[in-house]
Amino acid sequence: MDATRIIAIRHGETAWNADTRIQGHMDIPLNDTGQWQAQRVAQALAGEPISAIYASDLQRADATARAIAAVSGTPVASHSGLRERHFGQFEGKTFAEIEALWPDDALAWRKRVPHWAPEGGASLLALRDRIEQTAATLAERHRGEQIVLVAHGGVLDVLYRIATGQELQAPRTWHLGNAAINRLLWTPQGFALVGWSDTRHLDDNARDETHT
Repeated sequence: MDATRIIAIRHGETAWNADTRIQGHMDIPLNDTGQWQAQRVAQALAGEPISAIYASDLQRADATARAIAAVSGTPVASHSGLRERHFGQFEGKTFAEIEALWPDDALAWRKRVPHWAPEGGASLLALRDRIEQTAATLAERHRGEQIVLVAHGGVLDVLYRIATGQELQAPRTWHLGNAAINRLLWTPQGFALVGWSDTRHLDDNARDETHT
């Protein structure tokens, strides 16, 4: 069988996620909620056959992947190609700060102009090209198997768009939740969407049972 099943996971929450502060390539750790989310997604995938786990080399993704690895027994392979978009001068700033400091750039960002990039950062076109190539290369190594990719919100957004044929500038109508389970299928013909944003393992009852 030529198909590779992909489970794509966004890292658990960080303090900067909670503060709506742009992380990009800055290496921010999981907060307490993010660590709990990583444990919950690991347990949710406990019965899944996983041939490989690939993670962005930023610690918020790596820590989430290692929680999955601890349960599955499959080691984590770090891959810089799964990093978040580089946001240049936006990194470390909140949404409100970006609007105040660089209103023209903020407008281009909100409108999702594909070729635009923040100063020192990368465009959406560059991000899409990197993620499509990285994900396809990794999937091709595991035909007939299932792999896990642990990455970032921007990466997951691009994967969804590629799998569903959405343009880069199309408004987002799908969720990119921390530690949600997303499923895709890769074949030599491309990517297809199987399921998106399964968060049943993160509901309030699950948290009450395991997090005090």
